[in-house]
Amino acid sequence: MRKLVMAGFVSLDGVMQAPGGPEEDTEGGFPYGGWQFPFADPEMGDVITRVFERTSAFLLGRRTYDIFASYWPEHTDPDDPIASQLNVLPKYVVSTTLTEPTWQPTTVIADRVPEQVAELKKGDGGDILIQGSSRLLQTLLAHDLVDELLVGIYPVVLGQGKRLFEKGVPGRTLRLTDSRRTSSGAFFNTYEFAGEVRVGSFGD
Repeated sequence: MRKLVMAGFVSLDGVMQAPGGPEEDTEGGFPYGGWQFPFADPEMGDVITRVFERTSAFLLGRRTYDIFASYWPEHTDPDDPIASQLNVLPKYVVSTTLTEPTWQPTTVIADRVPEQVAELKKGDGGDILIQGSSRLLQTLLAHDLVDELLVGIYPVVLGQGKRLFEKGVPGRTLRLTDSRRTSSGAFFNTYEFAGEVRVGSFGD
């Protein structure tokens, strides 16, 4: 059975919207698109490359898919581990409006999203990777379909925007399995889910 892995970049207050550029996602009047750029460093590339090496397919929301499809098909360097994986491996995009995707190989998931994702996970091979896709991510979290989180946490507070964990996501305990600090001050932490939230008291 394959793991579904979420890899994303967040501010210290948990915002994951538009890390890559000013026009990436302005929904809600978000003014900080490209907030990750000042913290770019070689370590980030190494972390992402390692994740992609484990990946056998991508699962994306429509907005993230469109962003990727407008850029990566024009970058076909076979020595680029990110470009080569994105352009060659299967891509599953959740959308009710996309009917004829031109970036192949792409399969559209238009309904029964939790059930179809659960079926994808039953296959053999490497991980299924979800990047960005904040709305889709909330659905997957609500149905306990995400197995691992790789979260790049950056030293910036944004105060607004789409968050990694939106209100209503089920409470869960996480287990830290790996952590790496980059030269720009970001931390890439890997978590697995470890059951329900446990509570206690420091009182007598």
